[in-house]
Amino acid sequence: MNKHDKITVIGAGMVGTCCALHLQNEGLEVTLVDRDLPGDAASFGNLACFGIASCVPPGMPGILKKVPGMLLNSESPLKLRWSHAPKALPWFMKFISNTRVGRVEEIAKSRQSLLDKVHETLEPLVAEAGAEKLMNRSGLLFTFESEDAFRGSEYAFDIRRRNGVKMDYLDGNEARQFEPSLTKNVVRAIRVPDLVHTYNPGELVKSLARLFEARGGTLLRSEVRGFEIGPDGVNAMRTDRGKVSVEAVVIAAGVWSRKLAKDLGTNVPLEAERGYHTMFHGSETKVNSSILSVDRYISVTPMDYGVRVGGVAEFAPPDAPANWRNADMVRRQGEALVPGLSGKEVTRWMGSRPSLPDSNPAIGQAPKHKNAYFAFGHDHLGLTMGSITGKLISELVANKTPSVSLKPFRPDRF
Repeated sequence: MNKHDKITVIGAGMVGTCCALHLQNEGLEVTLVDRDLPGDAASFGNLACFGIASCVPPGMPGILKKVPGMLLNSESPLKLRWSHAPKALPWFMKFISNTRVGRVEEIAKSRQSLLDKVHETLEPLVAEAGAEKLMNRSGLLFTFESEDAFRGSEYAFDIRRRNGVKMDYLDGNEARQFEPSLTKNVVRAIRVPDLVHTYNPGELVKSLARLFEARGGTLLRSEVRGFEIGPDGVNAMRTDRGKVSVEAVVIAAGVWSRKLAKDLGTNVPLEAERGYHTMFHGSETKVNSSILSVDRYISVTPMDYGVRVGGVAEFAPPDAPANWRNADMVRRQGEALVPGLSGKEVTRWMGSRPSLPDSNPAIGQAPKHKNAYFAFGHDHLGLTMGSITGKLISELVANKTPSVSLKPFRPDRF
């Protein structure tokens, strides 16, 4: 039996929209609310991969020694607004504490427990939405332009192997058989044949949102600014359009979830890890699959309207102005990896990833309110983990045993 008959999901990105669909699968009446249209925020600008090979957390052993040099290197993917440093310091301290070998192994295992369920929870939704044409099943190519980079990544790829990721090892010439446009500087590559990406992540989320509405769901365009709490928990949302009564809520609002969680009495160490992309519209350069350059810290993805190159982890307030030099750096790295890459029009974008210091999302019941649920903090993997997160939230609401142990993702673990 469901704990509730009606539920409101805050956030219409990939995570929130999948939560809404899986809750509908359990027979609930669902309202999906966001200040933006579905898929128009971080879900629009991501690198479009369903990262089933992404069990390795960003924080790896030895990273502490590398951080100062990375912050001082203008071509480094790690950026910090120095005015934001005092506020971000507690987050970084927690992040560093999770880079011990034992913790990295635990985190990789817990991340993989979600990644193993990605396609079985997503593909039925994609099929019902008629969005299969947006999916590309041509795999992912990790590239290396030096033997040092290849040797330096051995531990990370060993973690992937031990967590069940299928990989093929290639030399540079074999890599260029898959991707002829790659620079001849690529000397090695590792291919993940089973990885899928979408040609248009924003349109994919919109397709899923249209399915949600076709099933009878309500889409509400509004900004949630807080909650009203009664003896039985959350009973209303305060929005820019006035008060809206609710029976239960799911917070899936990305970086903006931190404030909403705090309004419910839970302080979550959520930071905005801002990413940038450059879009080569109408590019005639042939890119067959997703490419991730280990040396250059960028990803290259073929889209239905060109080629997207993205990267950077900039720690700054989510509403701070973009530093477009970061997007220009991404562009330079992309043009070096894929010589001749160009477009009829080149545009830039910035968006915020919601990152927690142990690189695991927060999935579960709010610590202080039985009718509120958290579904946020997926860092680089919101697109990837949206479907399994939605499934787990729906199982909690339906009083079912979760498909995956939620212990590593408890919102109160900090």
